[in-house]
Amino acid sequence: MDRIPSQAFILAAGKGTRLKPHTDRLPKPMVSVAGKPIIDHILDKLVGAGVENCVINLHHLGSILESHLQRREKPRILFSRENDLLETGGGVKNALPLMEEAPFYLINGDAFWTEDSGKSPSGVFHRLAQRFNPEIMDILLLLQPVAQMTLTAGVGDYTILEDGQARRSPEKSGEHMFAGIRIVHPRVFAGAPDGPFSFLQLMDKAEKEHRLYGLIHTGAWHHISTAKDLSEVNRAIADQENGS
Repeated sequence: MDRIPSQAFILAAGKGTRLKPHTDRLPKPMVSVAGKPIIDHILDKLVGAGVENCVINLHHLGSILESHLQRREKPRILFSRENDLLETGGGVKNALPLMEEAPFYLINGDAFWTEDSGKSPSGVFHRLAQRFNPEIMDILLLLQPVAQMTLTAGVGDYTILEDGQARRSPEKSGEHMFAGIRIVHPRVFAGAPDGPFSFLQLMDKAEKEHRLYGLIHTGAWHHISTAKDLSEVNRAIADQENGS
C-alpha cells in the first residue's frame, strides 16, 4: 500500500464476561497490563505508527472508558455509542459514517502484543501496511504462531497458504491464532446486514473470495481472555522487568 492508514477502529463495547471479576467494574480495554490500561498500549502504538484518527465503540461501562480517553490529545478519538450491542461486525458497520472511505486498522480492545526487540513500537502497523495490497486483499490478518505462545493458551484458528492467503480451520488445527489486529478495506461491508452480526462473517466472505490474507507476527502476543491469563501475563512482565 502507498501509505500507512491514517485511521483505526478499536472494538471496545463487549462485556468481557470471561475476565470477571475485573470487568464487573471496568470495561475490558481498561484492564491494566504492565501498569497501564490495554487500550492505552494500543493507542500509543497507533500514534507511533502515524495514525491520526481512531473510532472506538462503547457499551459496557462505556462512560468509564470515555472519561478516561478524553484526557488524551492524540490520536483524535470519536466515540460510537451502542445502546444495544451490535457485535463485532455490526459495531463497525454502524460507525462507518465516522470514517473515511479508505482502509483502516481494526483492533480488538483486548489485544496486547510486543514487537521484536529490533523493531520500532509501530512495527506491527507498519508491517501490515507494507504487506496490504488492496488490489488483491480485502482483509489482512495479523496471526500469531501457536507454538510460540507460552503464557496463554493458543488456538489454531488459521493456516497460511504459500501465496499468503489465510484459511480458517473450523476444527482449530491450524498453526496460527488470530491476534485481533487487521487491516480492512471498507468495501468488505458491501451487502452486510444491519444490526448485530459477527465480523467473522466478513472474514469468511473474504476468504471465500480469495481476498483474505495473513501476516505472521514476529514478536510476542498474549491471549488475555480470563483472570488467570491476565495474572500470568502481568507476572511474567514483572519478572522480566526485575531480571528474574
